[in-house]
Amino acid sequence: MKTVVVIGGGITGLSTMHYLHKLKKELNIEVELILVERNHYLGGKINTVQSEEFIMETGADSIVARHESVTPLIKDLQLQEEVVYNSTGISYIFSNNELHPIPADTVFGIPTSVESLFKSTLVSEKGKQEALKDLETKNEHFTQDSSIGAFLEHFLGKELVEKQIAPVLSGVYSGKLDKLSIASTLPYLLDYKNHYGSIIKGLAENQKKFSSKSDRKFISFKNGLSTLIHRLEEELKESQILKGVHTTKIINNNEQYQITFSNYETIQADYVILTTPHNVAQTILDHYELNDEFAKLTNSSLKSIYFGFDISDDQLPADGTGFIVSDKNDVHCDACTWTSRKWKHTSDKHNLLVRLFYKSSNPTYPSLQQMGNHDLILTALSDVEKSIGIKGQPKAIEVTNWDHLMPNYDLNHSEAVRALSEKMASVFPNVILAGCSYYGVGIGACIKNGQITAEQISDSLSKNK
Repeated sequence: MKTVVVIGGGITGLSTMHYLHKLKKELNIEVELILVERNHYLGGKINTVQSEEFIMETGADSIVARHESVTPLIKDLQLQEEVVYNSTGISYIFSNNELHPIPADTVFGIPTSVESLFKSTLVSEKGKQEALKDLETKNEHFTQDSSIGAFLEHFLGKELVEKQIAPVLSGVYSGKLDKLSIASTLPYLLDYKNHYGSIIKGLAENQKKFSSKSDRKFISFKNGLSTLIHRLEEELKESQILKGVHTTKIINNNEQYQITFSNYETIQADYVILTTPHNVAQTILDHYELNDEFAKLTNSSLKSIYFGFDISDDQLPADGTGFIVSDKNDVHCDACTWTSRKWKHTSDKHNLLVRLFYKSSNPTYPSLQQMGNHDLILTALSDVEKSIGIKGQPKAIEVTNWDHLMPNYDLNHSEAVRALSEKMASVFPNVILAGCSYYGVGIGACIKNGQITAEQISDSLSKNK
């Protein structure tokens, strides 16, 4: 009997195990499945915390509903009745110490019509006129490997990008736009430009893909995202799940792999899937031929702080769900989600629950790193007061630090992953790298990556029966 070991119990590892378990039954494959997780709980960046009346997510707070991998998994796990959708509302950009609504009919802050462009209170008349050149200027040299920042600025102008688009896109993709490729962010924009002659026109023609009448684009669960993790763990009870076990090394013994641990007995495996952050995978593999490619992959850091107040959330601006911060403001945060407004299930009494984000790309981040939790909380409370005028002592606080755990997909990312995969196939055949360090940062992308990885292993096992 063959043995497959998945190292890392986040959503990619759990999805891989789920689909391996499913294929094992469907195809009658004899295989032993083992999941190893360093923490004493599963989920990785998905972790729900309940305090007082509030439900808080220390990592991801939702799943993109339209991703092709999401609905099938929810149906597999019979979680349809637990699903909740986001409430719709206005998103703001905090600019010059004021809240400005992101205009309706935009995608990541990019206008889908001339009317939407001219409704913006963030961009000057000159900046709006400059953006109109997108309607006439042809693409002569941009490719999928080009910088998304340079691409957008060339056709839509610097002011619109800096004041309205960059705050949104940088928030989603955790990086400066000039360092991110079109391929790793919004590849369809290049197709639209080439096909329709205009980014704005292309988005207008394809607007149905990005909006619906309900506009409920994100999902969670009644008791938080950890519902998904708990159900996956429950479903995998026939497999071996090792929690609190620290992997130290993978040794190639030609026909099998020897996996060693600091606090568990050695395991012999035929296939190994590493879903850990890339720097952890590099340490476990410890092979000089892989180091140059691993070094090209980069991470950033993030701090998030929840405050739950004994204050009704109707004190927030009407129909608002949060804001993103542009440059040159008096606040330190990069964004703030009005969680109790966006996700009704997170506060039974409809009291105010907000979440602030602080990213390592922010110039003030080094000073925040030097702070203890007490000073960090005071800074965050000051940001709440400056941005939305709310004062008060919170009755629930949750501080989370994701140090060097947020993957950055820079211009060299795709090529680095391709080169790394080729070397892995040579040096460590049947050891597969998976997860958000390589193949997409969203939960949906991680689920899909897990499914593809499981199918790859299943095909190999079927051939070698």
